[in-house]
Amino acid sequence: MSKIIVLMGAPGAGKGTQARLLQERKGLPQISTGDMFRSLLKTETPLAEELRPILKAGTLVPDELTMRIVRERTSQPDCRAGYVLDGYPRTTAQAEMLEGLASEQGHALLAVLVDVPFDILEKRTTGRRNCPVCNEIYNVYTKPPKVAGVCDNHPDVQLNHRADDYPETVKTRLETYERQTQPLLEYYETSGRLRRVDGARDVEAIYADVEKAVNGEW
Repeated sequence: MSKIIVLMGAPGAGKGTQARLLQERKGLPQISTGDMFRSLLKTETPLAEELRPILKAGTLVPDELTMRIVRERTSQPDCRAGYVLDGYPRTTAQAEMLEGLASEQGHALLAVLVDVPFDILEKRTTGRRNCPVCNEIYNVYTKPPKVAGVCDNHPDVQLNHRADDYPETVKTRLETYERQTQPLLEYYETSGRLRRVDGARDVEAIYADVEKAVNGEW
């Protein structure tokens, strides 16, 4: 049976990478609410007109509107054999709405958590640096540049340290994620549809387990 894969993971867990690999290797489209919102804003549709003032005001997009946007995107032909949701649902209320959509579309639902200890997540995020020219990403702990603070490909360019990658901000983001996500994890675990994958390993080892979960082999 075709599946909707709800891919979950804290900031820095690498779920975006796993979503892209599932799209490339299994043909399951990566559906991100952020990407959908940005694409929609480029159109002149009724949905775009509803969304535009909400995003401009910086307020949260209502669950009902988000679901309508998810429904429209996932009704496209490329989603018929299933798809990967990256960043949605975020609450149990949204998860309940998704149950209805899955039933309408004839898909089963599976949640996969890329699980990484918080101390590793902190190093991954606080250590991140990127080149503003070529976008190469480094990490002062795990993948440092040859010369501290500058890009290997552009030795005259200083690496960026994003404002939201400073320790205090990262700690707050991770605590917020844990608080908001715990009810969602319990929601899927209670129904036996949550698979936890060890995300502290290399990308291919993580993907091997993610693929097993998607294939129903685990």
